[in-house]
Amino acid sequence: MKTKLSFSTALLLTVPPVLWAGNAIVGRMVRDAVPPMTLNLLRWAIALLILLPLGRAALRPGSGVLANWRRYSLLGLFGIGLYNSLQYLALQSSTPINVTLVAAGMPVWMLLVGRLFFGARVRRKQIAGALLSIAGVLVVLCRGDLGQLAALRLVAGDLYMILATIAWSFYSWLLMQQRDVPGLRADWAAFLLAQVGYGVLWCAALSGAEAASAGIDVAWSWPLAAALLYVAIGPVHRRHALLGRRVMRAGPTLGSFFINLTPLFTALLSSSFLGEPPHLYHALAFLLIVGGIAVSAR
Repeated sequence: MKTKLSFSTALLLTVPPVLWAGNAIVGRMVRDAVPPMTLNLLRWAIALLILLPLGRAALRPGSGVLANWRRYSLLGLFGIGLYNSLQYLALQSSTPINVTLVAAGMPVWMLLVGRLFFGARVRRKQIAGALLSIAGVLVVLCRGDLGQLAALRLVAGDLYMILATIAWSFYSWLLMQQRDVPGLRADWAAFLLAQVGYGVLWCAALSGAEAASAGIDVAWSWPLAAALLYVAIGPVHRRHALLGRRVMRAGPTLGSFFINLTPLFTALLSSSFLGEPPHLYHALAFLLIVGGIAVSAR
């Protein structure tokens, strides 16, 4: 599969990491106000209500939403149910920068999932690009001091984020397959509504399991309501609308390299909202990550 990286595609690929960074910051801020699975359910329930008038084509007879229920159900499971629930669960015990750094290992998982489950070819330049990007991640993890890597310890949240990243890799490859299926792919709102409809069912099941095991105690407040609106409106619609276009245009493996920009945007947002300024090693990490993108795109 031949991939193409134009300026407009690069712009589409850059916006989602900014929104993902904001989502990680907000998810960390409200971790004591609402349980993670319930947070994800509320987020997508609000998104579903907003999408209903925009994606009403999905509700028409013959739209293929019911006929292709297995395909949409899998997209909803991996992209909405598992990925986001695991991310919010990770933010219970890990910091936003750690969560986004673990997620930056996605190129490796994307290559592995594509090769093992979708028969995708792995090229040497893709491997080289992945190694450069991972080097950038390691620079941030060790704060510019390679000696700290030996003492690095992953917490439970980091492990949950690894599982989330694997789930997103499956979602991206399934999304690539969807472009060859007639139906809603030309209408992003209807296509997203079909996924969210099934995804909310998965979210409800996960929230129900959470309630059965630990109970649900939501500390309602205006800041929490504002946070829910942000995670539902901002990262949901803009991210997925842009994501669908960028994955179908550039391919899931190349697109995954741009996700590695998320930790850098998270560092900038952390400086603004949490008082944690970026450092020189962030600039070095940025160069390595962008270098990985350039090598993979050639």
